[in-house]
Amino acid sequence: MIGGSLLPLVARLKPLILGLPLLAAACISPVDYGDIRHADYVANARCDPPTGAAAANVTAKPEMPFFVVTSRLPDCRNEAIKLLNHRGDKVRFGRFGAAQAIINEKGKADGRRVPVAISNEAQWWNDLSRTMGNREGRVLVYVHGYRETFFTSSLDTSQIARLTNFTGPVIQYSWPSQGELLKYAVDETNMYWDERNFRKFLTKLAQQSWTKEIVLVSHSLGARLILPAVEFVDRTTPNGDSSVISNIILASPDIDRQDFERDIAEEILSARRVNNDRRITVYASAEDSALSLSDDVHGYPRLGHPRCFDPFKAAALKEKGLPERCYAAKSEYDVPPEKSGLTIVDTTAVSKGRIGHGDYLRSAIACRDFAAVVNGARGAIRGRKPTHLSYVFALAAPAKGEELDHLAICRREAD
Repeated sequence: MIGGSLLPLVARLKPLILGLPLLAAACISPVDYGDIRHADYVANARCDPPTGAAAANVTAKPEMPFFVVTSRLPDCRNEAIKLLNHRGDKVRFGRFGAAQAIINEKGKADGRRVPVAISNEAQWWNDLSRTMGNREGRVLVYVHGYRETFFTSSLDTSQIARLTNFTGPVIQYSWPSQGELLKYAVDETNMYWDERNFRKFLTKLAQQSWTKEIVLVSHSLGARLILPAVEFVDRTTPNGDSSVISNIILASPDIDRQDFERDIAEEILSARRVNNDRRITVYASAEDSALSLSDDVHGYPRLGHPRCFDPFKAAALKEKGLPERCYAAKSEYDVPPEKSGLTIVDTTAVSKGRIGHGDYLRSAIACRDFAAVVNGARGAIRGRKPTHLSYVFALAAPAKGEELDHLAICRREAD
């Protein structure tokens, strides 16, 4: 009897037990400063170029169509600039392109790199204004999550641009995530360290006269960087609002669900902002094992993981024949379903990948939905199934026997 009674407890604790080595390593594994003084990485003028024609030529290269704002430490010692995983001495602005093969001395491919050029900040803003002016003032800003390097987050940025066919400029905000499995605690620390940098950038972007619409996309831990920044912009703009930040997409957000309900949604999705077309779309999955572990680490459910913390609520859903999934509640101001400020899209049935933490860029059905949302679609988009909650939709699994080319539909490169 005693052994049998312990089985449910062991099952519930299994994710935490399996994650204990990861947590211990994350706590005791320090960041290595390295063998080179950080000042030496940025000593070359390529790290801080002057204004003028030279800087303009750098940012205008056609092989670097994407914009980047970064607090990562750059390595400008060689012709090919690299963005490292250390904190930088300042925020820098530049351009980058699609990944290119590195050709060794024997003429053979030896890995890949993302070409990047750093430009003067004033020149960068001028370049962005010209680009946005030709694209009706629309811009997409992507903020990556945990365990990313500049290389991996750049692959995602370029995929988002291809997948959505976004007509305006695409900006990656790259913060110093370590790109390592056992550095979650370091990534959290660096993300919070970077809050001030990101909110200053977002404020300036939102207050430009030529900015008409900002589509803000975050993945995982990136949600905890962008949401406080949006609140800050709303508080500090002259009219108390910033409706240009209209379309906020949170993919697998690693943020406390109750914190989102109580504090964030009430401010960001106030009645005035929803009436001005502000909306948030959340992609969540019960198959997201990364957020399941984050639930256990932090003690309470993540916004992107529809776990029912309240067992009585789970039991009530089961009695009604509904899935035992719990989602964030809508803001009290968010009433009319035809113009809902909050939409939650459950990707459980179409989840892809080993850990189900990036369905919006891996699952064909989720990719289609994400592309539609980026381009302004909302509500009952094709492929969504209504649920018992008016603002929650579930993506339907493909028909039996239907084969989907996830790489092609998601415009994703093979891993």
